[in-house]
Amino acid sequence: MKRIKPKKNTPLIILTAGGTGGHVYPAEALAEELAKRGYRLMLVTDSRGKDNYKGKLAEIPNVAVSAGSLVGKSVFFKLKSLFKLGFGVLQALRIILKEKPICVVGFGGYASFPCCVAAILTGTDLVLHEQNSVMSRTNRFLAKYASLIAQSFKKVKYAPQNVKSVLTGMPVRASIVEASAKPYQKLTQGDVMQILILGGSQGAKVFSEVVPDAVKNLDQKWQKKLKIVQQCRQDDENLLRQAYLGTDTQVIVSHFFDNMPELYTTSHLVISRAGASSVSEIAAVGVPSLLVPLPTAADDHQTGNASWLADARGARLIAQSAFSSDKLKQILIDFLQEAEQGDVPSSLEKMAMNAKKVGITDAAVRLANAIETEIIHKRK
Repeated sequence: MKRIKPKKNTPLIILTAGGTGGHVYPAEALAEELAKRGYRLMLVTDSRGKDNYKGKLAEIPNVAVSAGSLVGKSVFFKLKSLFKLGFGVLQALRIILKEKPICVVGFGGYASFPCCVAAILTGTDLVLHEQNSVMSRTNRFLAKYASLIAQSFKKVKYAPQNVKSVLTGMPVRASIVEASAKPYQKLTQGDVMQILILGGSQGAKVFSEVVPDAVKNLDQKWQKKLKIVQQCRQDDENLLRQAYLGTDTQVIVSHFFDNMPELYTTSHLVISRAGASSVSEIAAVGVPSLLVPLPTAADDHQTGNASWLADARGARLIAQSAFSSDKLKQILIDFLQEAEQGDVPSSLEKMAMNAKKVGITDAAVRLANAIETEIIHKRK
């Protein structure tokens, strides 16, 4: 795997992340920006992440430390995880004392915990990036010891008041930033309405049940006016395709799409969960959306994420308990009728404009600037 040869006379910044894309994507975006500015970089992660990432994170030194989750498991599992976390802190202490980074940037998740604790114990400046509108339990514990907290949303529940914070937004992939330059594709009379459905990393079972049922209950003339591009769990692909049989709607089903920027810019509407990455990408590109938060998300943070965009009138927030086939059917008919009547601007256009207004496309630059201004420059 290609590595960048570090220059020993330039400051080192350690990034620590792991687990889901919500933690890794912003770390990768920041790594790209910091590398442009000439900093040496290192990624501290756990065994799942080491040497398994792409992009800039694959080019910088990767070091794995022991880590484990304490949430929702048996007492024995928690004790085992505590031991692993303690050993991971010792490993991270050794790394920091040897490498002497100018700061550590943590992106949440239990994989980042050992290195963040080691930064606190060694007096190394700790920067935390919080992706969601509700601070994660890991960051909640660490935040009071941090030098700086970077937030994706203006209001973050449980963020400490006595620690310097800055609104940076959620760093999104470079390809999404490029897509954000394209204008929203308006739905006009005679157009087929393309709907992109995203269920997150595990797919959303509720979407696989509600959406096909709503489409089946539409009049044939409206079915012909729809194109569905739907992401679901790999095991559910065939069942979902069968659920649409008998309709006049064009349907594309897959567990993974590698052309997300194209799908965003060619879609008239997105139906999605409300993870921080999804909400931030939808806003950055400026696509209207129906957001259905995952009700079991920790501290109901997805509702907070969705509320940010819904309050800006860039999306509609629908609780999963209210997301029925009848409700969705009526929403789709309303959008399609507006297009047929030539309403200008339509409800979809208004949502697109409002989403674009609050979307942040330079979050990685903002985060890098904050690290330089609040941490690095103050040391000189």
